[in-house]
Amino acid sequence: MASMNITKQKQTIICENIFMKLKETLQVLTITLLSLLLPLSFLLLSRLSTADYLLSLNADFPATAKPSSFIFFSLLLKYIPLTPLHLLVSLICIASLVHALNDGRRTTFPSFSGSPVTNVRPRLYTAWIVLCTLQVCVGLGIEGSIGAGVEGGGFGDDESNFVCRVVFFLGLHGTTVYWSRVIVKPVVDDTMFGFEVEERWVDRVVMGVSLGGLWWWRLRDEVESLVRVVEVAEMGAVEVMGWWLYYVVVMIGMVRVVKGLIWFGVILLYRKVELEMRDVDIDNGSSSLRVQEKV
Repeated sequence: MASMNITKQKQTIICENIFMKLKETLQVLTITLLSLLLPLSFLLLSRLSTADYLLSLNADFPATAKPSSFIFFSLLLKYIPLTPLHLLVSLICIASLVHALNDGRRTTFPSFSGSPVTNVRPRLYTAWIVLCTLQVCVGLGIEGSIGAGVEGGGFGDDESNFVCRVVFFLGLHGTTVYWSRVIVKPVVDDTMFGFEVEERWVDRVVMGVSLGGLWWWRLRDEVESLVRVVEVAEMGAVEVMGWWLYYVVVMIGMVRVVKGLIWFGVILLYRKVELEMRDVDIDNGSSSLRVQEKV
């Protein structure tokens, strides 16, 4: 009987470990997919800028392809200058810029745990609202742009804008990481575990690879329309918001580059000082040996 109980306990522990591994894997995939909503919102914004430019050239655009999702896309394009999409992305980008300038200290949202008496968690409820709103806007907007046949490519120049694209990608990565940690991860952790789980290096690697794949597949060709359309079309609300958001993300990338250069310079200075102190210690040791030999 004792051996049978031990065997059952071992099987229970093994099943619990497998179940926990599956939950952790599902958590990583869910966080990664929801984190990609932010870069996809920039894809939608670029297509809105392109569609607004095409609409200025042809009042009947698009002549065909009227899916149900295109109704929402046309609302984003023509009838609501400041949409929830623009406002949410602007809020996230500004908060990410403040976060980058503030050395990574969180200053924009209240505590995750909330009051132990009332069990009110304002940050978690806010994260739920922001996440659901952005998911609806991006999902319907991307589907509508596909139905309308809108793509944001053809405005950029790979050679002249290479440095700006790299800086923008760094800023987009930093903004996506901030969005994932502040909004996505608390929602997923609370839904799957009921508490916050410490971020692991696997989460960062998977999200970085996914963002890089999305950038290489679609974003790097279409995101330039956020600034290039402004040069060839009249300044409207859609174009101004896209242009402004593009350079906010570029500013975040520049902050990360400057911080990286400062960190690299500090490391080099530290190594140089360490080598100089080691040389001084060696010289002091050799001089003391000489004194002892003379004595």
